[in-house]
Order: sequence, then C-alpha cells, then structure tokens
Amino acid sequence: MAELRHSASMGARAVSSPSHRDDPTHPFAAALDAGDGGAAPARSSSRGRDRDKDPHHHRAFASAVLHLPPPLRSLLSLEDPRLAYRILAVIAFLLVAGILSVSSLWSRLNAPYLCHKDGIVLRCPRVKEPPSLWENPYSSTTSWKPCAERHLPPENETSGYIFIHAEGGLNQQRIAICNAVAVAKIMNATLILPVLKQDQIWKDQTKFEDIFDVDHFIEYLKDDVRIVRDIPDWFTEKAELFTSIRRTVKNIPKYAPAQFYIDNVLPRVKEKKIMALKPFVDRYDNVPPEINRLRCRVNYHALKFLPEIEEMADKLAARMRNRTGSLNPYMALHLRFEKGMVGLSFCDFVGTREEKAMMAAYRQKEWPRRYKNGSHLWQLALQKRKEGRCPLEPGEVAVILRAMGYPKETQIYVASGQVYGGKNRMAPLRNMFPNLVTKEELASKEELDHFRKHVTSLAALDFLVCLKSDVFVMTHGGNFAKLIIGARRYMGHRLKSIKPDKGLMSKSFGDPFMGWAAFVEDVVITHQTRTGLPEETFPNYDIWENPLTPCMCKA
Repeated sequence: MAELRHSASMGARAVSSPSHRDDPTHPFAAALDAGDGGAAPARSSSRGRDRDKDPHHHRAFASAVLHLPPPLRSLLSLEDPRLAYRILAVIAFLLVAGILSVSSLWSRLNAPYLCHKDGIVLRCPRVKEPPSLWENPYSSTTSWKPCAERHLPPENETSGYIFIHAEGGLNQQRIAICNAVAVAKIMNATLILPVLKQDQIWKDQTKFEDIFDVDHFIEYLKDDVRIVRDIPDWFTEKAELFTSIRRTVKNIPKYAPAQFYIDNVLPRVKEKKIMALKPFVDRYDNVPPEINRLRCRVNYHALKFLPEIEEMADKLAARMRNRTGSLNPYMALHLRFEKGMVGLSFCDFVGTREEKAMMAAYRQKEWPRRYKNGSHLWQLALQKRKEGRCPLEPGEVAVILRAMGYPKETQIYVASGQVYGGKNRMAPLRNMFPNLVTKEELASKEELDHFRKHVTSLAALDFLVCLKSDVFVMTHGGNFAKLIIGARRYMGHRLKSIKPDKGLMSKSFGDPFMGWAAFVEDVVITHQTRTGLPEETFPNYDIWENPLTPCMCKA
C-alpha cells in the first residue's frame, strides 16, 4: 500500500514540458535569436563591455534563465543585464548560505554528545535506530535506572517475631515473601524465614532453602529487616504456632494497607512476642514509597535462586541461542492454555461438540456456583472476550506474531503446563513456528531429574529462561508474566516484553472482511507501545509488572 501511495504521488507531480520551453512566443525565447541586436548600457570596465557585446554570452545567459523556476524568471529582465546578474548573485549567495546552514544543522544533530556510563563521561554518537523485532529503542534504556538498593536501617529493638506461610505457586509465594519483609519493616518486627505452603494444585513440598539462596537473602537484607532462619529456641509452642488461635492473626483483608498492620497486628505482636499471620496473601496496597522500594529490593536483589538452578537456566538459554550452530536471538512464550485455566476463564473456544460438552461438565463439577445451569455462560463468554479477559489460543498467538514480522525460523522457548487440546491445539503454532521447544527438549532426562524432586525448581528454570530471552511474550495474566515483565523493565526496558491487547485482537479476529494487510497494520499499530517500554504509573498500579516510579529514577 505504501508503494502504491508513493507511485500515486509521483504521478501527480507537475513536470516541465519540452514543448512549453521551446515555445517561440515565450518571453525568453527571443533572447536566443537576438544575437548582438540592441545596444548594451555603458560598463565601468572593458571586461564588462566586451561581455555585454558578446552574442554568445547573451544566448548562454538566456538559456540559463529558461531553466529557472517560473517565479524567478518573472523577476528577471534582459533589458538590464547588470540588474539580472546582481539578482542572480544574490540568489546564489542565499542558496549557498542555506546549504551551509542545513549542513551545519545536520552535523550538529549527528555530532557526538556527552553521555555517562559507569561514572565515566563518554562521547556517544547520535544514531536513530531503525525499528527492531528484538530490542526496544536505545533511548528507552537511558531514561530510567534502577534505584531500589538504598537500605532503611531497622530500629534498635524488635517489637516481636512474625511467621507466615507463603501460599500458591512459586511466583505467588515470591510476592508473599516480598510483602512479609515489608510488613516486618513496618512493624519493626523480626521475620522468621517464611514457609512455602504446599499448594493444592502443585502438590509440592519445597522448602525455602530448596529453591532460594537463604544466606544471600538474610545477608542482603540485614541492614533493612531482622530475619532469622527458625523459630527461637526459647519458644516452646512451635508445633502449635500456626494452629493456636492465641498465636494467630486471622482475617487480614485482601488488600490490607500498611496502617491496618500498625493498628491491628502490631499490638498483638508486642503482647505475644511471636505471632503467625494467616492467611498471608500476595495482595498488599497503599504503602509508603520507601516500603515499595524495599519490596523491589527483596524481589530484584535479595531473592536469588540456588546456584545450580541459575547454572542450568544459563545452559538452557545458551542452547536456545545456538540451536542453528550460530548465535541467534530467541523468544520466550508463556503459553497459558491449561485445562484449569480454560475452565476457570468461562470463555468459549473453538472445538468439537464433544469437547465443549466435556468442558461444560468439568466446569459444573469444579465451579458449581458459577456454572449454575449454564444458560447464561454464552453471553458471559462473548462479553469477556470483548473485554480481553480470555486467554489466547496457540493459533491466535501464532498469527499475531507473524503479523508483527517474526519469521518462520524464529527460535521459541515455550513455558507452559499441559496445553488443553494437546497436539491438535498446538498444531497451528507449530506449523507457523516449527523451531519451538520446551526445557524437556533442550535438556536430557538426567539433567532434569535433579530438579524434578521439587516442581517449584522446574518452574524456576522456566522463569529464568524467560527472563533471559531477547523477547518475552505473554498470552494471559498471572504472577509469572507480571514478574517477568517487571524484572525486564527494572533491567532497563531494553528487552522487549510483548503484552498482546486481547480485547482489540478479538475484534480483528472476529472481522471476516479484514484482509491480511489490514490485519498486519492493526497488529503493528496496536502493539507499538506494548513492548515493555516505560509507562506512567498511577496510585493503585501493580508494582510487580511496572516498578517504574517507586523503584526506578530518572537517569
């Protein structure tokens, strides 16, 4: 389409006509045949007189004038050659001055400018980067920098000990740990190393020390919060700590602000010396900026996976980049289309009647109150899809990525559970991107056996390989994707983190009259600003997905 528009504009341009230039009635045509007719005005030098008498000079001058634009031709008159020469001299001077000015401006725009790197002043060239499939513009990396490492020393005496169970999967547990440190800071309490509670879905018995580097965690935060590995020896009710009503603070609101803990929890901690907080969820809002910075410090600096997990993730990332025998960038795709996710979404997806009937029975069994008799679900499914609250199918993800310009040869690492629909559902994605692998295809069985003892360790490998990727693509919400996107932003916004606009894409997918070219234009324009660039924050934003304002500073 751009080529067509360019051709049309070229065709519409006015061009000078040879027949018009050769028209004998043209006011300047007579000059070509004038010869030496007419007397020339007196000159101040013999050289000027000789030039004015030369018929060839008149013919050359008239010919040059004919090639000038019409507005200039109308200003010149051959009756007074001196005046004509002066006007031409002024015009030539202005043209030369204009060219020099433009050249000076261009050289200034492209001249090196002073920039800072690691405290050293450098001369950096001004280079406008072309759009890239694999990186955000360099300018986005220079506007903000991480600044969450400033510590907040604790007060001298502790107000007591607090103990929590971090619930859910790995990433929900990670957020709960960050919040526990923040709560301990607010109450000036000592935090007992959190316990990772067994999740009903994951059925995992992982301990904190099985996944995270405990020594680094305690050492890094020692100037912020007191953290101990275990319940103090002087406390004799260890077995009853999490079951005793006298020792447990229950019914903490889902989005409890900092003031709630000061007013309702701190007095009991001071009284009982050790208190368990139950349940301790991953939601925690309305806190001071310095406490938000502390949460970022825990998330991005204190919580490190064990060295063997980091090393295995490095191997997987290196294998992704060398799968073709030469270095290539790779994409990480967090594909959320498991049976539980599809069922809980209550969205409608393409499938056979038998498949839809089985999904209806599954929903009725798992969520009977929401399912009711199923009569209202069709309208609900349509509304949720329009609002962008339905997970993308593998085939939809493939079409969006191809529209963005990613070629068939793109190397893609897939982080996902068991995809609902199996191979048939994955077929469109694999057909469009055959270089698609999981950790099980990148590593040997022996290499992964060590990590299979804890499901959380396998999730940690996926987390790190996605974090290290050149481009990260999410297909639905969740703590995993939010933490990945937030970490990549905290690292400088350079790495692309694509968050598809599912609401707008549902309209495009549902338009039977939209051609491929229009769809590509739609996708590209829609996602220009959805690649992990710095975004303005607002009071109740999600700090885990966008750590910009509290945890980063203007560079």
